Amino acid sequence: MTERPLRIATRQSRLALWQAEHVAAQLRERHHDMEVVLVPMTTQGDRVLDRPLAQVGGKGLFIKELEMAIAEDRADIAVHSMKDVPSELPPGMTLAAMLPRADARDAFVSQRFADYQSLPQGARIGTSSLRRQSQLKALRPDLEILPLRGNVETRLRKLDEGHYDAIILAAAGLTRLGYIQRITQYMDVGQSLPAVGQGIVGIECRADDARSVRLASALDDPTSRLCCEAERAFALRLQGSCQSPIAGFAQLQGNELTLRGVVGSEDGKTIYRGTSTGTSPHAVGVELAERLLSAGADVLLAAQRALSPDFGATQ
Repeated sequence: MTERPLRIATRQSRLALWQAEHVAAQLRERHHDMEVVLVPMTTQGDRVLDRPLAQVGGKGLFIKELEMAIAEDRADIAVHSMKDVPSELPPGMTLAAMLPRADARDAFVSQRFADYQSLPQGARIGTSSLRRQSQLKALRPDLEILPLRGNVETRLRKLDEGHYDAIILAAAGLTRLGYIQRITQYMDVGQSLPAVGQGIVGIECRADDARSVRLASALDDPTSRLCCEAERAFALRLQGSCQSPIAGFAQLQGNELTLRGVVGSEDGKTIYRGTSTGTSPHAVGVELAERLLSAGADVLLAAQRALSPDFGATQ
């Protein structure tokens, strides 16, 4: 009897399809003679483009339909950008693999200015992320931050049409789609700390689907997993809402994890930063979160949660 194909649920943007095809190619390479097929879908996050993500439910909108397809046996696995995956998975779901991390940094893109430091007073910056907005405002309070939605191509076109003086995108997405030459400046992580999971492609499936777990786990990268688990433990303990500018970025040297974290206000006037080190991803993430909460981030997050009850979404 021929083994049934492994079905990958994916969004239909060029970047999502690139990631799904990348995973499919690696699965075929690891598991010879296995058929892998894509199940492209349009998510609520793709459909609602006229409002900021924070107003319509956060980044989890990009993956809920994919998870539903798995739960209803219309797909076996889903491929995600880990920065879009909420800190807490739905019951019965698991992350079977996290691929090697690409460049996690944010990218400054402009046709007129070499870097954010050279932007004139009041320059218009496009970004869809409250995390980026908070950190940019902390660096340059004079900048005008404008919402920017749509796929990578749409965002670049809006820049080229003159709607913005510059835009901020994830370097990994630009690189994967062949737009590396559009990157004007790589933002230092000390200036713009990446989102939790940024640059990592993850594979989600049902925890009780032994076949999918086995097939997908062959692609798991231990370093990516350790770093991402620390970042996600940090975000989960903070219990931020989609109105919460939260950043977390971990690096592994030898056996030791170093996690940097940021919790900020939307206007950038209040920023809590910290670093934690250790060998346990969960302990490192929770310890840093507890420290920032004790420093005052608890009051800031409580105020943001009052504006949005959508817990667990990371920015």
